[in-house]
Amino acid sequence: MCGFVSVYLKYGNTVQQAELKQMTEQIHHRGPDDTHYFVDGHIGMGFKRLSIIDVAHGRQPLCNEDGTIWIVFNGEIYNYLELQQWLKDKGHHFRTNSDTETIVHLYEEVGFDTPKYLRGMFSFTIWDMNNQFYFGARDHFGIKPLYYTETPRGYFFGSEVKSLLELEDVTPEVNISALYQYFTFQYNPYTETFFKGIHKIPPGHCFLIQEGRHLQMRSYWQVHFEPDENKPLAYFVEQTRAIMENSIAYHRNSEVPLGAFLSSGVDSTTTTGLLRAHGPVKTFSIGFAVGQNELPYARRTAQHFGTEHYELEVTPQMFIDDLPKIIWHMDEPLADPAAIPLYFVSKLARQHVTVVLSGEGADELFGGYRIYCEPNALKPFNFMPTGLRKMLGSIASTLPDGIKGKNYVIRGSKSVQERFFGNAYIFTEELKRKVLSDWVNQQTQNLSPFDITAPIYEQTDGYDDVTKMQYIDIHTWLVGDILLKADRMSMANSLELRVPFLDKEVFEVARRIPTKYKIAGGTTKFVLREAMKDLLPQEIHMRPKLGFPVPTRHWLKKEFYLWAVDILSTSQIDPYINKRFALQMLADHREGKADHSRKLWTILCFALWHLIYIEKQSFHLLSNFSISRIS
Repeated sequence: MCGFVSVYLKYGNTVQQAELKQMTEQIHHRGPDDTHYFVDGHIGMGFKRLSIIDVAHGRQPLCNEDGTIWIVFNGEIYNYLELQQWLKDKGHHFRTNSDTETIVHLYEEVGFDTPKYLRGMFSFTIWDMNNQFYFGARDHFGIKPLYYTETPRGYFFGSEVKSLLELEDVTPEVNISALYQYFTFQYNPYTETFFKGIHKIPPGHCFLIQEGRHLQMRSYWQVHFEPDENKPLAYFVEQTRAIMENSIAYHRNSEVPLGAFLSSGVDSTTTTGLLRAHGPVKTFSIGFAVGQNELPYARRTAQHFGTEHYELEVTPQMFIDDLPKIIWHMDEPLADPAAIPLYFVSKLARQHVTVVLSGEGADELFGGYRIYCEPNALKPFNFMPTGLRKMLGSIASTLPDGIKGKNYVIRGSKSVQERFFGNAYIFTEELKRKVLSDWVNQQTQNLSPFDITAPIYEQTDGYDDVTKMQYIDIHTWLVGDILLKADRMSMANSLELRVPFLDKEVFEVARRIPTKYKIAGGTTKFVLREAMKDLLPQEIHMRPKLGFPVPTRHWLKKEFYLWAVDILSTSQIDPYINKRFALQMLADHREGKADHSRKLWTILCFALWHLIYIEKQSFHLLSNFSISRIS
């Protein structure tokens, strides 16, 4: 696990070593163990290494035997030993035992099909001198990031956006379209980032640049569900248990200390239990004194498995003190409060291990979100004519708030495409137009959240509603929120985070499970729960999913109130946000007139991001400001 920058210049330009170094130093946190560079005229590569595999010899950038193919690579390839043996049998000679060199020889053997063979998390760029090919790829699910921008000088790539902002010909400018969609989704769902002109390589995609031409991108893998209705529940239970044991066995390969995150849920408990079968395990948990505290559950689970357990209770002061640094690490605004405890549990874990396993992806693959139960709850509406459903929805929308069943009828009157934008739906269009400035509303008047979801829904023809929801979440929520915060918050602490559920072989099993076995027994993720029944503590086995309960609702009424007022008042976000409306929302929240916590957090995260990246306020000033204003 590491970080890199990579440069392809055109029109006779030459890489400036000072600029390459400056870009690379911005991501020192991703790889504090080693720094190295490669420059060949118009090609440049910078690398920061966190040593995990072949610690002694895995230095990057790395090349083949004759120095004609160079690579920088971020991630882990779990099937590299099998690939290495296959390549040796074909006559390839290895100088190291690293997964990085395996990719180089694999490229020599199969060329642009290289990512199809890889089982793991990865982003990489390859410079092929003989063919003058500049090739790169990002893993199947988007676990590892890869950003790029094009300037008149050429193409620049990086593991994080902040490296690209060091370029002399890049000026940070707010992407208004991303801002508009952010207020619906709580993250930016576009492939263009919050910074105009800086883009993401999408998951499951590779690219090629040759002879100064434009970057060409193509998909090498797609998500496809194919439920097998002819197999019994027992078959899928057995298959799920077997593939998860297999995935954990692959994901535990490491030459440095390894542990696991542990909460009160099925996913992290499954990961911990299966990992514990291979030997002693260190586990790490985070909680809060206010609201739903997961620490007691995690503590009992740790005792159940006999792990070496560490935990931390996060205070409001700790939360606010580190928030500016967290926003900086994130690169783009992300209004998921769960990112902050993920930062602190990573910080805790890094004191004891270099690698952790975590449960991200289980909900998307195995059907774990509570909202996935909604299609079953709304089944009575399926027997009504569309016209009648719409009429009932219109009548229900005129009823006063608080009338029992109002929201149920409104949602039942809509198709899944109309009602489901993903796991987060922060601002309605009506409320969004009130909180955004008149100028932003004018600039985005032709935009809609359907611009994001409609093209994805078009690919779900023949799927049932639950599977459609999973498909939407895999293509939006998973990569835009879950994996973004997992990568950034762990790497902020120089910690490698591995996600054994997000494995292409695990997906091969999960994609064939019928919905009747995913949503069953009055709960979600039923097959996974049954597969791990003998492993999980009884109180965890059928426990409903909670998400990560962060008490921002309480804190914005009390500890964070004056801090939030100051952030909104002093940040220069007036061109984008109706501050008067936002401050009124904050006052109404404090007085208990409404729960605006998610909406307020969305605004505040954007304001902090703007202070850091656009107004260029220092962490020192922001931290002092934060500390002094907590009441």
